[in-house]
Amino acid sequence: MPPRGRRRWRRRRVPKYWRYRLAPDPLKRRPKGSLTLWARGRRLLWSWWPWAIISIVNVAQQKWGWAAGMAALSLFGYLTWPTEFPPRYGLDHEFSVDDEEFLPTMVGATGVPFLPGNRVDILNNGNRFYPAMLDAIARAELSITIEAYIYWAGEIGVEFARALAAKATSGVKVKILLDAVGSASIGDEILKTLEAGKCQVAWYNPIRSYTFGRFNHRTHRKSLIIDGRVAFTGGAGIADHWRGDAEDAAHWRDIQVRLEGPAVTPLQTGFAENWLQTTWELISGPLYYPPPTASLGPYAVQTIMSSPEIGASTVRTMYYLSIISARRSLFIANPYFVPDAAAIDALIESKRRGVDVRIMVAGLHNDNWLARQNSVRLYGRLLAAGVEILEYNRTMLHQKTMVVDDTWATVGTTNFDNRSFAHNEENNVCFYDRRLAGMLRDAFIADLAGCVRVDPERWRHRGAWARIQEFVAALFQEQA
Repeated sequence: MPPRGRRRWRRRRVPKYWRYRLAPDPLKRRPKGSLTLWARGRRLLWSWWPWAIISIVNVAQQKWGWAAGMAALSLFGYLTWPTEFPPRYGLDHEFSVDDEEFLPTMVGATGVPFLPGNRVDILNNGNRFYPAMLDAIARAELSITIEAYIYWAGEIGVEFARALAAKATSGVKVKILLDAVGSASIGDEILKTLEAGKCQVAWYNPIRSYTFGRFNHRTHRKSLIIDGRVAFTGGAGIADHWRGDAEDAAHWRDIQVRLEGPAVTPLQTGFAENWLQTTWELISGPLYYPPPTASLGPYAVQTIMSSPEIGASTVRTMYYLSIISARRSLFIANPYFVPDAAAIDALIESKRRGVDVRIMVAGLHNDNWLARQNSVRLYGRLLAAGVEILEYNRTMLHQKTMVVDDTWATVGTTNFDNRSFAHNEENNVCFYDRRLAGMLRDAFIADLAGCVRVDPERWRHRGAWARIQEFVAALFQEQA
């Protein structure tokens, strides 16, 4: 203890040099996902400013046609440039999902708490989730809200429309928010049915002059919420190809989750925010946000709502933190798997520390050429590191799930690509529970019967035509 009366300014202090060097500077560490020359060139191609400079030069030379063309490219680059980018630092394996640090870190990094007291059901394929969804609609007493990227013309679409119209006619408030691009083929029959039943239908981000600056921003969420208490979400929209049991190429493979309890509220909040943005209507009150009840189930659930408008993808944060925390196994099922360089580095490092890394993707029946070509192009480093890549060829695989160490799991709407992370409204639900994680793991293992393992040697010797397609697709990787 210093002598009594010694003045504060005379006490010894930590030298200034060390005050700012007590912890390693994160920017002095080696970042994940160092950009290659090709990646830098691609980003330059999609940047707005080079085209703006060229346009100005052409204006100075009075080449008005070229100036207008370059200005148009500059505007396009500005409008399509991602507002969110992946983390490159802090992606080091410091603790595992089994450690006590994992859950507090996941909550803190995403800003999303775990809500206890939920019932959770995992529903495989349309012949299970569509009847459950229609039954929930039939039981609705107060409100029904739907946010959907895909609602297409067809038999199941008409069946849903009739069920929704019947409830709206009976006095239930029915609000449906459809993505203006994804649901453009909904057809007159469904819209007339919904209109006749007094359902409210709104279009998220239509291509208009007043939305032109946001045309690349879509809602990719799929949520059905009943009375603010029961919700369904996952990979499936409302279209005929999701019917059945993935028995052939005409019937897709997918997973939905049914929630009942407090974890439903964040999904309703996400709907309400986009509904307000679209219609200027604030939805409130017990019709949509009922008072809490006693525990409805044993599960704590983290419901993550992700939006590029906040400048960071919370779902991307959840995925990356899960990958770097894996210790034993990491099973990812995702149709459009286009990882950035940081994600590839994290997956390779997981494999190197002994994690069983398996990635299941849509194979021959992939409906997205751009995503498919970019995915195949990026197999190389992962295969060389021993990561197992499995192409599902029975039909179109469309679920978006991840299971880590048989303990931590997620299912939702988010594809593992830049389109979902940087451009789309998305949602995922997460569980820290061996039973639920085991169910998703068992579904993954069962789907192996429909997969072909990608052979590294065969991948290296793919033909010239395949490589040409991949090169063209690579130019658009940030939009895939």
